[in-house]
Amino acid sequence: MKAVNKLVVLLIVGALLSVAASASTLEQTYLESCNKDPGVPVPVTVVSPAVGPEFQGGLVQLEFVVDALGKPAEFSIKFASDDVLATAVVKAVKQWRFQPAEVDGKPVAKKVMLPVRVVDPVESGTRFAAFDRWSN
Repeated sequence: MKAVNKLVVLLIVGALLSVAASASTLEQTYLESCNKDPGVPVPVTVVSPAVGPEFQGGLVQLEFVVDALGKPAEFSIKFASDDVLATAVVKAVKQWRFQPAEVDGKPVAKKVMLPVRVVDPVESGTRFAAFDRWSN
């Protein structure tokens, strides 16, 4: 059975910032905090889904493969509190790019789990993902 790494994602914008900041700043903070172990795919580009205030508290759990080229593929929604939210999250994560996991110095495909929860509104009334970190 393949090991599944967890990419823990918590959609927190308002709680992280006392003043409004761009999503790209939050994405950069997330990228800097990621686990850089060779056996784990490391995100190098993330795209935050923008969703409306009606998704407060929503949860999506994705499972996908990061291929040997660093592209996410083979998406499976394991749980979604809302289908529209799930679609927005999948659409955003399909745009992510990774440094692929390595075994013996060679890039390999690796399955990951990505739980996403929407919390705290931004002043505009739109919610964005601020990705937390990898955990094994």
